[in-house]
Amino acid sequence: MARPGSGVLVGGAGGYGGHQGVARVVVWEWLNEHGRWRPYSAAACHHIENVLKEDPRGTVLLGQVEPQLAPYLIDLQSMHQFRQDTGTMRPVQRNFYEPSSAPGKGVVWEWESDSGAWTPYDMELSVSIQHAYEKQHPWLDLTSLGFPYLLDFTAMLQTNRQSQRRRRLRRRMDLAYPLIAGAIPKSQSWPVGGGARGGAGGGPCSCTQCILVNSTRAASNAILASQRRGAAKGAVRQSNTFGGTTATTWSSGTTVATGNNISVGGGGGGGGGGGGGGKGDGGGAGFGCSQALVPHTHAHTHAHTHSHVLTINGQNNLNRPGTQRIAMTTNRGAIPPGVPALPVKNLTGSGPVHPALAGMTGILMCAAGLPVCLTRAPKPILHPPPVNKSDLKPVPGINSTRRKTKKKHLRKGKNPEDVVRRYTEKIKTGPDEDCTICMERLVTSSGYEGLLSHRGMKPELVGKLGKCGHMYHLLCLVAMYSNGNKDGSLQCPTCKAIYGEKTGTQPPGKMEYHVIPHSLPGYTEVKTIRIVYDIPAGIQTPEHPNPGKKFSARGFPRHCYLPDNDKGRKVLKLLIMAWDRRLIFTIGTSSTTGESDTVVWNEIHHKTEFGSNLTGHGYPDANYLDNVLTELSAQGVSDDNLKE
Repeated sequence: MARPGSGVLVGGAGGYGGHQGVARVVVWEWLNEHGRWRPYSAAACHHIENVLKEDPRGTVLLGQVEPQLAPYLIDLQSMHQFRQDTGTMRPVQRNFYEPSSAPGKGVVWEWESDSGAWTPYDMELSVSIQHAYEKQHPWLDLTSLGFPYLLDFTAMLQTNRQSQRRRRLRRRMDLAYPLIAGAIPKSQSWPVGGGARGGAGGGPCSCTQCILVNSTRAASNAILASQRRGAAKGAVRQSNTFGGTTATTWSSGTTVATGNNISVGGGGGGGGGGGGGGKGDGGGAGFGCSQALVPHTHAHTHAHTHSHVLTINGQNNLNRPGTQRIAMTTNRGAIPPGVPALPVKNLTGSGPVHPALAGMTGILMCAAGLPVCLTRAPKPILHPPPVNKSDLKPVPGINSTRRKTKKKHLRKGKNPEDVVRRYTEKIKTGPDEDCTICMERLVTSSGYEGLLSHRGMKPELVGKLGKCGHMYHLLCLVAMYSNGNKDGSLQCPTCKAIYGEKTGTQPPGKMEYHVIPHSLPGYTEVKTIRIVYDIPAGIQTPEHPNPGKKFSARGFPRHCYLPDNDKGRKVLKLLIMAWDRRLIFTIGTSSTTGESDTVVWNEIHHKTEFGSNLTGHGYPDANYLDNVLTELSAQGVSDDNLKE
C-alpha cells in the first residue's frame, strides 16, 4: 500500500520531556562496552518496576522473567547489572518516553539478519521510525545519524546506501512497556531519555552540560527569531515546490523549507546503530558532523556560492534530539580565510572537540557577529602501509606464528555438584550475612530452593571457597555453575577469584601473529606486532545460545596491534593462551549493530586502529597494555600461567 506524503530525514528519536505529574513510559537500559544504552525487554522492565516498588534498594533476578537472562541480576541500590558467571558489571538507568511513543504502544521495529533472526532496533531509533510511520512518510533516511540506511515503509525494506544491500523490515506488536505517573526522581531528571530533557517541569541540574545548554538557548532563540524576521522582509528570488515541500530562497542565501520533509543535521545524543545498536553519544547542537558550517553575518556583502538550509520544526531546544535542528551545507573551498575551524568528532565518538560543545561555541560566536566553521574530523588510520610477505618476521621469544582451534571436547566436571564440592568446604553454621548470589541470608535457605533440586545439596547448606574464603549457599553455587560454560571451573562472584581453568565458547578459527616494520604512535622506537584473527561462520553447538542455528562472523579477518617490546610480547603470549582457552570471542548479540547469533568480542579489549586513536581503539594509549593485562587476569590468564 502506497503511503502518502514525502519522506523524512532524521537525526534522532526523542524520549519524554513533558511536565511532571503526567504519565510516562519507563524503559530500563544497560550500558554496553561501546557506551551505548541498550533496552531490556518490556517483560523485564515490568519485572524491574515491580521489584522497585517493593524495595527501591532491592535486587532484581532477571532469570525469573526471562530464562536466557538467568546469569544476570540488577542491584537497584548501586544501579548496576551483574553477571554471575563472569563477574561483569555494567551500569543501568531508568529512561522515560511519551505514552504515545513506540514503547508505550508496544510497537517493536526489527530487521532481518543473515541467519533469518529478527533483531530489534535500539529504543530511540524505534521511536523515530514509529513517528515517521505514523506520519505516513513513505521512507525514512537515517544518513544524518551516521548510518547509511534508507527504510522503505511501502516495501518494508532496509537498504544500505553504500552497498545497496537490502534486508527485510518488520513492525510487530508486543507487550507495552510499564506506564507510571508522578514526578521523575531528581537524579533521573537529566538525562531521562530523548526529547526535551533536563526540564521535566522543574529546574535543570547544575552539571556542565545543563549550564552550557541553558546559557546558549537564549542566544539561539534570538538568532532564529531574527532569521525568521529577516526571511519575512527579504526579497524573494525564486520559489520551488518539490515532494510536497515549498522552498523559498531569499537574497541572504538562506532557504527556509516547510512541509512534510524534515531535514535534520547531526544526531543529537542517542540514536543507535543502523541495526539497533543502542544509544550512542554522537551529535549535539543539531549540526551535521559530516558537513562544514559557516554562519552568515551582515558583514558578508559578496555573493555566496553556497546556500544555508534552515528547517524549523517545533520549538527550539539544543540539548536533545527530536526538537529544533539546523542543517547547513557548504563547499569546503568556500570557507573564507581567517575563519576559525573547529574539528568536530564524528558520530562514532572520535575527534578533539565534542560536537555539542563545538555547536554551542559556533552559536555564541555567530550571535556576536563572528564567523566560525565546523569541519569534519580526520578519518581514523585503521591499517599500516602495505607490507611485503618477506618483511613479516616471527615475534621474538615465540616459536610459532599461528594457532588453530577446532571443535574441542574439553574435559567437563562430572556434574555441577562435583565441581562445587571440589572447590568448597562445608560450613556447619553460616554467618548472619547475605549470600551475594541469591541475596538471602546465609542462615536461611537458598533463594533457589524449589527452583533447583540436586542430590546432596540441601538449600540450607553453606560452603566456603578454598582460596578466597567467601561463603555462599552450595545450591547457589550449583545454580551459578549450571548457568555458565560448565567447563569445570568456578569464579567467585565477590572477588572474581577463579578456581580451575576457565574456558570459553569461542567457535573454531585461526590466530596469526608476526612483526611488521612499522611503528605505532607512542611507540616510535619499536616495530609492531600484528595479530590477525579469522573465524568463519558456522553452526552453533550445544554450548552456544541457540544450538543448531547458524551464526555469522562479521568483519573477519580482524587485525589488531601491539608494540614489539617486552610488555607487548608478554601480552601476546597471554592472548595466545586466552585463544587456546577459547576466551577471545564468543557468540552473542553485537552491541554495535544489534545483530544476534554473531561472533563478538568477549571482554578482552584489542587495539584495531593502527595509526590513530580517533575511535578509542588505537594508539597512543599509555594505559592499554596494563588494562588488557588486568582483563586477561580477570579471565584467569596471568603471569602465573606463563611460569607454569
